[in-house]
Amino acid sequence: MHKEAYIEEANELLSELEAALIDLEETPDDTELIGRVFRAMHTIKGSGAMFGFDDIAGFTHEIETVYDRVRGRVIPVTRDLVGLTLSACDEIRKMVRGGIADAVVQKTMVDAFRQMLESVKAEDDPFPPENEATCSDKQNGESDIRDSAVIYRIRFRPNPDVFTAGTNPVLLLDELRGLGACRVKAQTSGVPPLNDLDPEACRLFWDIILNTEKGIDAIRDVFIFIADDCELDIDIIDPEEAASKRLGEILVERGDLSQGDLDKALKAQKRIGEVLTDIGAVDKGIIDSALTEQQQARNTRQKRQEKAFASSVRVATEKLDVLVSLVGELVTVQASLSRKAATEEDAELLSISEKVERLTAELRDNTMEIRMLPIGTTFSKFKRLVRDLSDDLGKEVVLTTEGGETELDKTVLERLSDPLIHIIRNCIDHGIEPPELREKAGKSRSGTVKLSAVHSGAHVLIRVSDDGKGLDPDVIRAKAVQRGVMAPDEELTEKEIFHKICTPGFSTAGKVTDVSGRGVGMDVVKRSIEALRGTVEIDSVKGEGMAITLKLPLTLAIIDGLLVKIGNTFFILPLSAVEECRELTREDLARAGGRNLLDVRDEIVPFVALRELFGMNGDKPPIEQIVITELEGYRIGFVVDQIIGEHQTVIKNLGRIYREAKGFSGATILADGTWPYRGWSMG
Repeated sequence: MHKEAYIEEANELLSELEAALIDLEETPDDTELIGRVFRAMHTIKGSGAMFGFDDIAGFTHEIETVYDRVRGRVIPVTRDLVGLTLSACDEIRKMVRGGIADAVVQKTMVDAFRQMLESVKAEDDPFPPENEATCSDKQNGESDIRDSAVIYRIRFRPNPDVFTAGTNPVLLLDELRGLGACRVKAQTSGVPPLNDLDPEACRLFWDIILNTEKGIDAIRDVFIFIADDCELDIDIIDPEEAASKRLGEILVERGDLSQGDLDKALKAQKRIGEVLTDIGAVDKGIIDSALTEQQQARNTRQKRQEKAFASSVRVATEKLDVLVSLVGELVTVQASLSRKAATEEDAELLSISEKVERLTAELRDNTMEIRMLPIGTTFSKFKRLVRDLSDDLGKEVVLTTEGGETELDKTVLERLSDPLIHIIRNCIDHGIEPPELREKAGKSRSGTVKLSAVHSGAHVLIRVSDDGKGLDPDVIRAKAVQRGVMAPDEELTEKEIFHKICTPGFSTAGKVTDVSGRGVGMDVVKRSIEALRGTVEIDSVKGEGMAITLKLPLTLAIIDGLLVKIGNTFFILPLSAVEECRELTREDLARAGGRNLLDVRDEIVPFVALRELFGMNGDKPPIEQIVITELEGYRIGFVVDQIIGEHQTVIKNLGRIYREAKGFSGATILADGTWPYRGWSMG
């Protein structure tokens, strides 16, 4: 189990490492970024050795050694160093995933890293490699203590089954010693008598006093792969305060002695406050005030520690999906209960139903929040793509991001990566000009691709823009006519012409390359986004750049819908797309002259009669209802018999039999157990 945890954590560390390296390339003097890179390398190496990934540990050690010199300002951060390290990350990722490593490639990389070390003169190195004597001194706590070092009190209590899980606590303690002056004390109070001793169970725990400059994150990195299988307490010790504390205070602060037991031990003595009051040195009110101040300080410190060291639990995505599915079923059952309670004249049943409805809504909202992840984690993956692609094409491109804290459903995020890759590749290949052409056009040599995200109601708008040459509507029109996707005399708006690039097989590239020219890019994007119930909007100004906006729903699991009825059949439309509802009378139809057009406040809105579209029999009501929606920037109405109202919709797949059904994207269950259709795909 621990090996699987290492693989998962290592992949996350590698992603973080790549993002930090690309940021470091832009700001090579950023000590915090250098520290992030070094800590990630150190954690991958140390944990790899602990869980039997010796090849990863050995390879990573060579890189870590170089970045130790980078930390010491001996080796400068260069584009070549960052590029070599990114290639090394690719090799580590192969080894983590169990792939066959290329020994020749790895040896070439190791030689390159060692060459960097050899180029540094020993006398210029203020931080020489530690020899055995130095390490030994540090392990005994005799190393020099710098003014900037912090004292940490650490209690490490692993679970009894730590040995059978394949973890050796001694290796973790040795890694702690490498962080600074360290004193380790093994506590044996939990070790049973020899006759009751289980040799495979760990009954020891350790108290460590560590003096280091590395910071609390470096300490937590040591225990990152065993964090869920141990008790770990880390406290910062203020030297000034600790030096003046009494033994009893320290024991109580560490949790080894209760305040009650300390009070019993000190019962024979009078408290200092009582002594001072007895001798008339201080009034009792003054003593009470000082005690209040002391207690308030302790309470504040405790709250800060609880906030700083709040723990988190890693849950498998499969379990989370099951939870969401169960919550969806609960929402359906709750709707049935509310319907039953509304028809029964039972006050107690109605009260219970209202409580269940409130609790279900809270559970639903909290479960949906668990599924929400910041989109910044997806954005950061594209920095490497932009760097490598711009190098391949001989262009200078910078990726900027905005709104990385915007949250989106986990499922949407997972399926969003490929469309964004297509868009970014098109921006760099088609949009951003070579440096020389940009200079002639009065632009900077370096082009910019910007990724941004923002919430908009029940949707997230993701915008990818560049400052390149933009789209030429005349070129697109000529290509569309050539391919037969539009007539030569067809009148289209500029935005409609731009959307022709999403036609299957459409490409404006002059020649086919490894990057583009095969006409499979924007077509894939459009289909992928529509599969997520989203839309694609394209804007461009010739010579200034273009922007592609993806409008995506916050979640795919549970949505708010508008329940409508045609005859005896119910349908649901996504409420987030509904703009307004109004009556459609016979007079309105007569004024339209037989055309499906409606005048809504001096704006002509086309509409679709769903009864006719779905071939449903029966008489129309005298006054029909029209639901006006917005789709891809256009308003369109859907004519129905009756509008029921808002409905919490748990989306169900239609199944293989209805895979080719036009106009429906799923189904749901009503409170009475019937199945209305959930429509949207009108293709």
